[in-house]
Amino acid sequence: MAFKRKVQASVGTALTSVGTYTCPALTQVTLIGLTIANTSAGNILVDVTLYNGVTDYYIVKSVPVPVGSTVVVVGGDQKVVLEPGDSIRVKSDTAASCDVVMSILEIV
Repeated sequence: MAFKRKVQASVGTALTSVGTYTCPALTQVTLIGLTIANTSAGNILVDVTLYNGVTDYYIVKSVPVPVGSTVVVVGGDQKVVLEPGDSIRVKSDTAASCDVVMSILEIV
């Protein structure tokens, strides 16, 4: 069992895997935290998806993140289970506009 942190800086308008992390084979993973910080000079809208290698399933869609603010997408009582091959992807409506911090628990 290991806690891990993955980060992704300057996320823009393309769906981007956080820290290029994909749930490994034979591993149970729980997403325990996902925070997105607006690093741009204007308000942004962000999407977060769970990608199973074929399809993106929205966790949140078009969530507003005001200038200088942060949104906690996953945390507290909410958790997301990842299966082998799954990844978390983020995009913004503005180029290079947000940083993402993802916390996970891996059990091999």
